[in-house]
Amino acid sequence: MFDIIVIGGGAAGFYTAIHVAEARPHLKIAILERGKDVLGKVKVSGGGRCNVTHAEFDPRELVRNYPRGEKELLGPFHTYCSGDTVAFFEERGINLKIEPDGRMFPTSDSSQTIIDCFLGEAARLGIKVLKHSAVSEIESLPAENHETAWRITTIKHQYQCKKVVVATGSNPKIWKLLKNLGHSLVPAVPSLFTFNCNDKRISGIPGVSTMAEVEVFENRVYQSKVTTKLKSNNGKSAILVSDGPLLITHWGLSGPAILKLSAWGARVLNEMGYRFKIRVNWLPEYNFEGLMGLFSEIKEVEAKKTVLRTKAVEVPRRLWTNLVRASDISETDKWADITKNQLEKLARQLTECELKIDGKSTFKEEFVTAGGIDLKEINFKTYESKKLPGMYFAGEVIDVDAITGGFNFQNAWTGGYIAAQAIANAFK
Repeated sequence: MFDIIVIGGGAAGFYTAIHVAEARPHLKIAILERGKDVLGKVKVSGGGRCNVTHAEFDPRELVRNYPRGEKELLGPFHTYCSGDTVAFFEERGINLKIEPDGRMFPTSDSSQTIIDCFLGEAARLGIKVLKHSAVSEIESLPAENHETAWRITTIKHQYQCKKVVVATGSNPKIWKLLKNLGHSLVPAVPSLFTFNCNDKRISGIPGVSTMAEVEVFENRVYQSKVTTKLKSNNGKSAILVSDGPLLITHWGLSGPAILKLSAWGARVLNEMGYRFKIRVNWLPEYNFEGLMGLFSEIKEVEAKKTVLRTKAVEVPRRLWTNLVRASDISETDKWADITKNQLEKLARQLTECELKIDGKSTFKEEFVTAGGIDLKEINFKTYESKKLPGMYFAGEVIDVDAITGGFNFQNAWTGGYIAAQAIANAFK
């Protein structure tokens, strides 16, 4: 018999258990983890460095990074925000550093620092960590004192507890159990992913990165499958827009600009079968007309130089070479000799480069999904279920997800902390 059982040995599960144990040291707490290791996502986050949170300390600005959960998280972030996360780790001897893009990592640049912190705290506080404990059943039982009690069945044992915390992320088996208990589940679709694109303009130059603006357009072939209300149904207006660093990869396109699109457009892109077209402006400070004006000046000033060797704008050299060739300009063509038609082609390649996307790839190992417990069924003052008193949620098991940059972890820390305080208050 435990007082609290936390289902899920990830970031949200450990954070919740640690805060409950600190507030109520006498409680018996167990974490049930289905695998042989805990904190797997923490280990791979940020390329093994663990992107703990983001240096955005204003709740109103922070919520803008959550395609799903923006409205619901405003109150919770006023209760527990990024600054509180930083303080939690600093109190345990772990300093965090801020990178130029706002991401925050331990100064050790190792996720093991965070894992060791959680495991050490769990041991210090007497929290039982039970691995190889996949949950097969969750039952609500009437308790003698008229409080809800729970029976949790795993592949090994059967446990009872007074309060249960579900922090399992997008685990289909757990979602099914929750649905059987009466909760509504928003179907899961991938949220953070990169775009597959086979196009000669970006082939052969993996690793090239530059600032860009990217627009997504509906693929007319898939229109009949799209049920989400789009900004426009004429196929000419962009349905999604993003900007930021864009990275060319062996398989297509990645980087923050693409990952933001994949998060905000998770459901629309899923409905389109991940086949659509994008328009890339490799020079966000220019539009087509402005660039044509610049080219007219360059045509006079650099008349005797070849276009290919004279990189006239701030884009990576290898990308410039590919786009020049795609504009029907040869290696020997000089600025003085190219036609207006060739100049227009080059200007469009740089500011209105249309690429066909054919599929997606998971962003490294940091798989994030949109979907989970319907947000209407959660009390965000306590993270308790509105349908099942005594059950709490934390992390990605609820229909909240964020763009990349430490925001998904901040959702886990905030939800875990608030759920822990509510549970601790219930045991006064």
